[in-house]
Amino acid sequence: MNKNQSKYFNTAIRMDEALLQLLERKDFEYITVKEICDTAGVNRSTFYLHYQNTADLLKETTEYILRKHFEYFGAEKTGLKGGIDKLERKELIFVTHEYMVPYLTFIKENRRLFSLAIKHFHIMNMDKVYGEMFKYIFEPVMSRFEVPPQQRPYVIKFYLTGVFAIVMEWINNNCADEIELIIKTIDGCVLGERRIEK
Repeated sequence: MNKNQSKYFNTAIRMDEALLQLLERKDFEYITVKEICDTAGVNRSTFYLHYQNTADLLKETTEYILRKHFEYFGAEKTGLKGGIDKLERKELIFVTHEYMVPYLTFIKENRRLFSLAIKHFHIMNMDKVYGEMFKYIFEPVMSRFEVPPQQRPYVIKFYLTGVFAIVMEWINNNCADEIELIIKTIDGCVLGERRIEK
């Protein structure tokens, strides 16, 4: 990365973080370029050098959140996309300790980011992000498990809604319970195994 790329990267992160801070206090529709620039410590010309408007920044901020999320999985997990046909079927079950620990660790350490992404799900273009996950990950996995195409949208919705509900309850409790308990809870609900300690 050369000096100019590094400078752009640092400026972009500052603006991403500024937008996230502002989203904690007000709705996206009312956030101005001036507020973003003041919070990030950059001038308006710098903002318009990189973005046409606040919606452009919002899209980049969504990608920023996802990059932070994938960092918790390590390089070998981010290479999953496109390689599903080469994996053993047992490796395609994502409710496993090795997948859930980084996922829940990210959420616990970045509760603010995750809550904002959920609160501003449609504005932050998360439906498009999940659409890509369905296309490149969930659809090929269900194909490997021979789930009929007509049933796949329902299976995906059931799986994601259940996990999401557990995670949101955990966030509402300020992630007070141990990660291991949440994994056992998800494991028990999704796989039908009674592993929750009393």
